Amino acid sequence: MIITENFVGSLSENPLALSIGMFDGVHLGHQSIIQKLNKISDAKNLKSAILTFWPHPRKVFNPIDDLKLLNTIEEKKYLLQKNGLHHLFLKEFDEDFRNLTGEEFVKHILVEKLQVKHLIVGYDHTFGKNRSGDFSLLKKMGPELGFDVEQVEAVSYKEVNISSTQIRNALSAGNVIFANEMLGYNYSLSGTVVHGKKIGRTIGYPTANIEVDELKLLPKKGAYIVDVFVKNQHYKGMLSIGTNPTVNGTNVSVEVYILDFDADIYDQKISVNFRDFLHEEIKFNGLEELMIRLDEDKRLTSEFSF
Repeated sequence: MIITENFVGSLSENPLALSIGMFDGVHLGHQSIIQKLNKISDAKNLKSAILTFWPHPRKVFNPIDDLKLLNTIEEKKYLLQKNGLHHLFLKEFDEDFRNLTGEEFVKHILVEKLQVKHLIVGYDHTFGKNRSGDFSLLKKMGPELGFDVEQVEAVSYKEVNISSTQIRNALSAGNVIFANEMLGYNYSLSGTVVHGKKIGRTIGYPTANIEVDELKLLPKKGAYIVDVFVKNQHYKGMLSIGTNPTVNGTNVSVEVYILDFDADIYDQKISVNFRDFLHEEIKFNGLEELMIRLDEDKRLTSEFSF
């Protein structure tokens, strides 16, 4: 997959079958669009491409918006490439770009810069200053400027239209199974292992504290069954998101206890995939009660079918 940032450097030498959007999560709905792009690109001798933005436009319009994302930019690149996309265009959502009208965006960006010959947009997609561009505008300008346009409906699952917002809501409620089903893969976190308070060591449950990207969405506070990947090796793990209220913690941390593992992995990068929710964050009446709960969580994790 070729990645072009801010239209600097090599643009596609081939005309494009393109879609536009944030593609946060690269969920089943997004994957269906990429499959259509690849099918069309094969039939019409085009290259499949996506134009996406960084940072998220909501952050530009409202800098104090506390929006958290399903993917870091590196995760998004990986998932798009995994789904067979030919070309990714990353555009900074700056002042000049946000002030383009719908017609200017179509003419100067889609046609002149990107040579779009087939455009796929979502069922509710709007673009341009003051949302002045929509499917009606694209249908009008397409024949004039030499591109076909197609609107796709939402992909639904269990009577829910799959969207990044629906997945964020599921994760925020601790429903990682439903989120994973809408994503089409297991939601993940990755980061560097940093030093913590090391309280877990004193009770036989040493944990790896993961430093997570500040824009990454953390699921609901509580305990989870997770896959853990360390140096490409897979382990079972039980992960906690929360403030450690039993020992009067205040800052939210992400800590994972890795079963059958005792290596020193400080300063190393690890990743975890969420598989199931164990329980909400609990303030125990001391470390003895905490240990009893950890023993039960370990049993459930050991017996979980990975």
